[in-house]
Order: sequence, then C-alpha cells, then structure tokens
Amino acid sequence: MTPATTFGGRTVALFGLGGSGLATALALKSGGARVVACDDSAAAMANAEAQGIEIADLRAADWSRFAALILSPGVPLTHPEPHWSARLAQAAGVEIIGDTELFCRERAKRAPDAPFVAITGTNGKSTTTALVAHILREAGRDVQMGGNIGTAILSLAPPASDRVHVVEMSSFQIDLTPSLKPTIGVLLNISPDHLDRHGTIAEYAAIKERLAAAADLAVIGIDDAFSRAVATRRADSGKPLARISTERLDSEGVFAEGAALFRLDAAGPEAFADISGIRSLRGTHNAQNAAAAVAVADALGVSGQTIRAGLSTFTGLPHRMEEVGRRGRAIFVNDSKATNADSTEKALASFERILWILGGKPKEGGIDSLRPYFPKIDRAYLIGEASDAFAGTLENEVPYRRCGTLDKAVAAAAEDAARSSAPEPAVLLSPACASYDQFKNFEVRGNRFRELVRALPGIEVKEL
Repeated sequence: MTPATTFGGRTVALFGLGGSGLATALALKSGGARVVACDDSAAAMANAEAQGIEIADLRAADWSRFAALILSPGVPLTHPEPHWSARLAQAAGVEIIGDTELFCRERAKRAPDAPFVAITGTNGKSTTTALVAHILREAGRDVQMGGNIGTAILSLAPPASDRVHVVEMSSFQIDLTPSLKPTIGVLLNISPDHLDRHGTIAEYAAIKERLAAAADLAVIGIDDAFSRAVATRRADSGKPLARISTERLDSEGVFAEGAALFRLDAAGPEAFADISGIRSLRGTHNAQNAAAAVAVADALGVSGQTIRAGLSTFTGLPHRMEEVGRRGRAIFVNDSKATNADSTEKALASFERILWILGGKPKEGGIDSLRPYFPKIDRAYLIGEASDAFAGTLENEVPYRRCGTLDKAVAAAAEDAARSSAPEPAVLLSPACASYDQFKNFEVRGNRFRELVRALPGIEVKEL
C-alpha cells in the first residue's frame, strides 16, 4: 500500500467504494486522513464499514469541512451530467480528484524523481503496460504495475528512487489527476470512445493529450490523425519526444515494418528486433504496442539484449488475442476484451481464415466498419442481443448461424474448424459488443469461452 499522507489531519469525502475506491479509502486512512465515504450501493458501503471506513450519506453532509472529494473514475464528472456528489463538491468549492492524483502528490512529497511510466490510448494500453512491466522485470528492476489494468494504484508499494511504477491510465483517471507529471508518458492512439462521458471526440482527445503534454518524455503513436496532432504540438514545444509508428519514421523514435522493429536516431534506422514468432504479439496493433515498449525501456536504460529477451518471453494478457488452445490445425483465440468494432478490427486483421464468434450488447455503429475483413471470414456465429442487427449486416456477404449463446457458438465453430481445409483456421471470440446482456463483464465472458474450449475433446491447452 501507498499511504496517502498529503491529506493527513484533514477530512475528505470519498464517493465510490468499488475495488479502487476502497483501496483509496484505506490508503487515506493509513496516511492520517479522516475519510467520510459513500456509494450508491448499500452493499459496498456495508463492506467498507466492516473494514473500518466511516460511512455517511454525503447528500446530508456539511461540505465546508471537506478538503477534497475523492471520486471513483467510474463516476461521471461532466457528462452526461455531473454525479450528485460532484455537483455538491463544486457548489462548495471543494476540489475533485482521483486516486492517481493522490499517488502523484505522494510521489512529489517523498520521491519526486521516482521513475513513473503512465500509459494511455484508446486501444492497446493494457498490453503495452504489461509488456513494459515484463521487460523491466527481466532487467531486474523493482516494478509496480497497476492503475486501470487491475491493481489500484494506491495498493502498490510507495514511490522510491529505485522502484518503477508502470501505470495504465484511462481518460477518466487522467481527468481526475491535475498534477500528473510522469517520467515517461505514452499515448498510443486515439479513436472515438467514451463519448457519453466526454461529450465530443475533441474533448476526449484533449484529455488524453494531458498525459503526454505533462511527461518529461512523451512517447506518442502517430498512426491516427488525433495522436499525430498531439505529437506535432509536443515537437513544437521543444520537449523530449519519441514517435512510434507501424510505418517508417523520418524522425526519432521506434517503428515497425511488418513484424520487424527499428530504432531511429540521428545515425539512421537500426534493425532492432523481429517479433514475427511471438504469438502474444501477433498483428499490426501489437507491433505498435511493442514499439512503444521498446521506446520506454530504451529510455529507462535497459539494454537491447534484455529488451529483446523480454519481447520473446512475453505471454500476453487474458482476453486479448489470447490463444487458449489448439485442435489439429485449428487455433482457438479469446479476444473477449474486444467490446467495440475498432478493437475487433485488430483481431480480424491478424488471421487469414476465421470462424468468428460475435455479439452481445451492441454499441453504436455496429460492425459495418468491418466489411473489408468479411472475405477472411468463413462463417460467423451470432450470440446475444446484437444477433438481429449483425445478421442484417452480414446478410449475403458472410455465412452465419444464429447460435444465441456462447456454448452453442463454440460447439458449432469447433465442428466447422475440424472440417476446414485452411492451413490454420482460427476460432475467434471477438464480440465487437459489450458483454452485459449475458455476462457480468468481458472477463467472465472470456473465462467461459476458455472453459468451453478446454472441454472440447482432443484440445491442446495453451497456458498463459
């Protein structure tokens, strides 16, 4: 745990008692603050109270006694409208911050030079965060990894000069971190996402840019227009910048040509690594993730040999292009994390012949943008609420079956894979949908897919 001592002796309000919210309340209490916490869930409040956290209805509180409102990143700050707790704080002139801001203040207080890598982007940030942490561990560094990737940032060990924090940050977290100033800030890409929470793509992009703009060194992907503009503004500021791309660069950074990675500096491009045989890094999007990790590790002084070793031993993350098993020539891939078409596009681009399981609770835009990949799909297997809409898009272009549920889809796809003449047919769960029509979250959906695949006769299991 990192005790949040910067509010020691003061009283703070906290709203949101999920995993990170509860960890924040405990860190504040450990740091000497009085915490008055609330949640819309009575069960969450009871759980916090059982762990010694003071519980109260913040609607009836005297806000003049609060030094800050610590808001969970899942709670609306601005759109579609501010949460009632945010409105009360704003009316009382109380600052609203999040758990990463508490970490940043603690770092500034106890170890301002402690290495801090903050990673954001619409897609790929979890894989990049895990890959950076893995390479640094291979180099023998004391690494603390967390944030949006799973472990609450204040549950990690405190900042120290010989300890590297590698932290994934969502746009929600950036928005609640006004003093964010990482050693290295990584911005991978920007595409429309969370517009219900930010209003416009321009506002969403501006929030993402804050992370890169505040960093001592910015590592910025330039393969989309929004991120390219961020890189241009960074270059114009004269502050250190490393560009990353899946196309050849003409200025300093790391780029990929297919599965080959190159470093470029004043001396010219240097062939650095080949990731073609690394299954956890297959696909163009993972080449960008790997380029970012190389740029970060290089900036932190890790040797090229160690970086290459780290790339080759990276096992990937669950639910993100996770190869869970093989049967004969067929592979079974869990990409349950692909909850929108943009994410699914990365998976479809990574395989030649696909038996595609998709569907769930649909998102705006559907799968129409994926039409260029339809010729690669031998058959689609539709599940969940999106079945009718997706059937309409696939009609007359891709053979499909309405399976309804994941178990039926896996069984049908496995049968077709066994009959396929393709060199390596891929049974791919990449739903392009949210999960919560049939599953609690994408992790539960992905775990169920893994269970179903591993129950197939003759399956060779792939372990993470």
